[in-house]
Amino acid sequence: MTDAIKKCSATETAACCCVDVGTVMDNTDCTASWSEWFAQRADAEAKLALLTERAREVESEPCVIESRFSEMNQGVQLDIDFTFSCQAETMIFQLGLR
Repeated sequence: MTDAIKKCSATETAACCCVDVGTVMDNTDCTASWSEWFAQRADAEAKLALLTERAREVESEPCVIESRFSEMNQGVQLDIDFTFSCQAETMIFQLGLR
């Protein structure tokens, strides 16, 4: 038990090595980014629609969704940034994509 207490940092509780939520989530990272290459633009647009729907299921306030299509050699690169109102929503969205 003494080893466990020694491994705890100042922001942890010595009794259980629990971390304060504010240590992990400080609401500074509210953007999730997604990039994928597609052979056809229609496939990229379908992916954007699917991910937008998933973001809308998580948001408590409107999520800002910025998408970019870049035509590349025989295909298209889709880059999307999803900016949520809080970091918890960002994490829920990211975990839901796994």
